[in-house]
Amino acid sequence: MADLMKPSAPVPEPPVKAKAMEAAKAEALNVAKENTGDEAFRRQLRRSLLAQRRTLSADDCAHASALICAHLREHFPQLAVCCVGFCWPMNHEPDVRAALAEWAQSAAPGFLAALPVVAEVAKPLLFRAWQPGETMFARDCHGIPYPASGALVHPDALLIPCAAVDAAGYRLGYGGGYFDRTLAARSPRPLAIGVAYAFACVDSVRPQLHDEPLDALVTEAGVTYFAS
Repeated sequence: MADLMKPSAPVPEPPVKAKAMEAAKAEALNVAKENTGDEAFRRQLRRSLLAQRRTLSADDCAHASALICAHLREHFPQLAVCCVGFCWPMNHEPDVRAALAEWAQSAAPGFLAALPVVAEVAKPLLFRAWQPGETMFARDCHGIPYPASGALVHPDALLIPCAAVDAAGYRLGYGGGYFDRTLAARSPRPLAIGVAYAFACVDSVRPQLHDEPLDALVTEAGVTYFAS
């Protein structure tokens, strides 16, 4: 009796199936090469634009930020009655706190500002309510400040800093993927508004499958809306 546990000689694949398998392997290899090239391109693009941003003076940042805040107030008046998530400005990012302070001062029912909290690495962000003038901050695992106490909230809109934004509304940040995960996980999806300097606009960031597009982009030069 044949030993059923003993491996038998391999059976040759039919020619058509063998060719299909070889084609699939070749396609997978090409995709891997393309993805490797895309990642290198994205890293270089991010590095270049962040370096350019670091050359901005404090006056440059303040002037551009004031224009960005003005565009936000003019083109997105609905934010004055929403829960709006934003990022504490770091590394020469646009500073949108003036717009949030004005909306808070108007005291319209429904307005609330919120800052992101990285509760876990590679997970969607949480958001904690913030009041203008509040200075009691903790720092997350990436060194980004957030309110040390306060209610967790669910923003209706997010003001998202961008290192680069392309013509289709896809963005590059710092590479952590936190906002992509957050937008994908939230239902209903918050209104996603990118904030960046005009030089961050590029033809393509070579978006990946997990990337979530913006609904709009605000720079010192104006507002761009993207097709949903």
